[in-house]
Amino acid sequence: MTYLSPLGYLLGIEGAALLRGVREGSADRAFVETRIAEIRALLDTAALAQAEGVTASPGTISVTDVYRSWAPHYDAPGNQMIDIEQPIVRRILDGLPVGTALDAACGTGRHTTYLRELGHDVIGVDVSPDMLAQARKRLPDVAFHEADLHRLPLPDNAVDTVVCALALTHVPDLAPVLAEFARVLRPGGSLVISDAHLLVSYLRPTLARRPGPDGRPSLLTEHHRPLSAYLAAALPLGFQVRQCEEPRRPRHSLDPETAPDPLPAHMSWDLLHWCPEASAAALDDSPIAVVWHFQLDGVRKAGHLSGVRARSTSSSGGSSPSRTAMT
Repeated sequence: MTYLSPLGYLLGIEGAALLRGVREGSADRAFVETRIAEIRALLDTAALAQAEGVTASPGTISVTDVYRSWAPHYDAPGNQMIDIEQPIVRRILDGLPVGTALDAACGTGRHTTYLRELGHDVIGVDVSPDMLAQARKRLPDVAFHEADLHRLPLPDNAVDTVVCALALTHVPDLAPVLAEFARVLRPGGSLVISDAHLLVSYLRPTLARRPGPDGRPSLLTEHHRPLSAYLAAALPLGFQVRQCEEPRRPRHSLDPETAPDPLPAHMSWDLLHWCPEASAAALDDSPIAVVWHFQLDGVRKAGHLSGVRARSTSSSGGSSPSRTAMT
């Protein structure tokens, strides 16, 4: 069980602001004393001190359940993660040769649309039927498949580019998914990945969702990783790093003019308006996402696929079944 305390979160933000200020040399005496005074004021604020927190159960709501509620408005303006991630991914895609592209975990088709505009033949795959419904409305002539990233409905060497945006945080183990990307990519093909940054998972408010099977509010299980985890999964498969960026949250992204009245006393992004200066000090210019561009080495790929087939044949006592594209 996880207890989500609004006051506890705000005290954590104050602490993060102090620690970051000391580390970066921006915490002068006035800043530190202001933070201490603000902490005392928060503790003495009845709306926060008396606010009931939420006890939530981790892992009791599925990705499909969450995206069912997100699908109608996922691409609406104001999603800061998308606003920051999307231009970087598109800049990488602009430099790639036109060919056949897979948008893996395509969601509502925002990157699928851009790939089509660049001239690619595009295939979209997602596990959420609700997100796919939105994508099909947007791009009725694109082949979209409901499938898991661990078993892509494509044959070997089928595509020149794979894009996987803001989805790997839902995958418990990167290695088998990246192995699938390597399998469907042609030698020399590109893999473009974006994902939420490890640091953002510590600074953002954790939001409880609708009650799960145990009747308690639910927490979606997410897997946030250090950069080394992507390299550990990608390099043995023959992927070579071509680019890595860690885009940062813009300064002054918390607009004081948008503060609700009265201020919320429940877990919410709006909770940050209780202490805007500390929130800015903790969050502004902090990494929000990571974007990778990998390229697949053809020689390493051939050796890897041969090893996979050999292990599969040995374990099954015969030839491994082939996978064909879904139609």
